[in-house]
Amino acid sequence: MGSSAIIQAKLVLLGDLGAGKTSIVVRFAKGLYHECQESTIGAAFFSQVLAMDEATVKLDIWDTAGQERYHSLAPMYYRGAAAAVVVFDITSTDSYVRAKRWVDELQRQGNPHLVMALVGNKVDLQGRRQVGTQEAMDYAEANGLFFTETSAKTAQNVSELFNELAERLVKLRPNRPAGMILHDAQRSDSGSRWRFCCSG
Repeated sequence: MGSSAIIQAKLVLLGDLGAGKTSIVVRFAKGLYHECQESTIGAAFFSQVLAMDEATVKLDIWDTAGQERYHSLAPMYYRGAAAAVVVFDITSTDSYVRAKRWVDELQRQGNPHLVMALVGNKVDLQGRRQVGTQEAMDYAEANGLFFTETSAKTAQNVSELFNELAERLVKLRPNRPAGMILHDAQRSDSGSRWRFCCSG
């Protein structure tokens, strides 16, 4: 790999309880799928490195809890994020409505360079689909998000989702957006004092 640039980027997953956020991350980071994935309490942290052509991208991934009682904690995780993935379950209209609320909330917090993805998960349950692909795609396009449909169970489009996010983060690099640290391979001290959140 020719490039020495290392981009460390904070990524947050948001969405309704049971949409499959944790299953998507576990599939991506560990290559595993659990039929009965326990509900996340508070948030879970994963880290994954992707070697892109122009740079190495280290994703620091915060997987937030979907339960309503944890909603007030969410800003602690998405504040200062470089990328956000809003997940809904294609078999649940309610989960899609909640996903759109998350998008509104993220847009209000005002990071103009935030890379956002809208993800319809559980495409393996096609027969129970309640949210149309075109409808979600049109909504994503109108709101400046990119849209994809995944199955954490079969791994469909999961690594593609994170690769696309990494590509977009690399393209944003000149803007030095929030939630992203650039490490030069020659300097080792550039990120040593970095803290993502929760210090107050």
